[in-house]
Amino acid sequence: MSAPVLDVERLVKRYRDLVALDGVSLTIGTGEIFALLGPNGAGKTTLIGAVCGLVRKTSGTVRLFGTDLDVDPIGPRFQVGLVPQEVNFDPFFTVRESLRIQLGYYGRPPDEARIAEILEALDLTAKADVQTRALSGGMRRRLLIAKALVHRPRLVFLDEPTAGVDVELRRDLWAYVRRLRQEGTTVVLTTHYLEEAEELADRVGIINEGRLLLVEDTQALLARMGERRLRVSFGEPLPRLPEGLTEGGTLAEDGRSLIYIERAGRPRASEVLGRLYAGGADIQDVETRASRLEDVLLDVLHGRSGAPS
Repeated sequence: MSAPVLDVERLVKRYRDLVALDGVSLTIGTGEIFALLGPNGAGKTTLIGAVCGLVRKTSGTVRLFGTDLDVDPIGPRFQVGLVPQEVNFDPFFTVRESLRIQLGYYGRPPDEARIAEILEALDLTAKADVQTRALSGGMRRRLLIAKALVHRPRLVFLDEPTAGVDVELRRDLWAYVRRLRQEGTTVVLTTHYLEEAEELADRVGIINEGRLLLVEDTQALLARMGERRLRVSFGEPLPRLPEGLTEGGTLAEDGRSLIYIERAGRPRASEVLGRLYAGGADIQDVETRASRLEDVLLDVLHGRSGAPS
């Protein structure tokens, strides 16, 4: 069995009295899209920085592609790409020149075909010979992503890559992320657009105050902790809750509406509606809403998870 792409054990980072990472352990496999979620200041960027060499860890072990970075801190990082939160590049080079230079930073020979490919993938071809200082904010963000990918990394960190950018870029980037996964590239992303993480990520990790609270398959997590809220409105008041619906069901004082929370172990919303119809309830309107990853994240952060230890 091949070694994990990333293996972090008991990683700690302290800044004097502040503990930014508190014993984080995490393993990420080949071709996985992993979403690292948490509030601002939770430790996401610090963790990424420790892996990429931008942050000096206090203690713990980081292995990239099976290599301990304490033994070889340089070699494995040539196979890593990073899209940082901050826009950072020399404003006097053209887009094409910036990508050519980036290849050199990673010890790659000039590769005009690869540059053309990445320019096309990120819709930058028309801007290839424009100086970067003349780019719009969205185009600058596209260039950052292109720089992180031009050397064909095996592991890519996307740290809030779509923060403050247009919908078109978000759509294009996520389409390209799916393509990267098909090619075997591992992607670790942080984002505050949780619908993106829910749609893209194979697994999610939730971090807060430097501690990794939970790591789980995305769909399994939603099934385990998610819920469906059912709201039923009645034309005629319902005198009482049907039998078996007292757990999870709340009938309004006037009997004209019912709120039911479907969770694991309770009857499904469809069963609740069936019982109401069978009982002759005068149903006028039905609304349902399933939990999203955002709801689960808030539950975990506020200690309402049944998170596995």
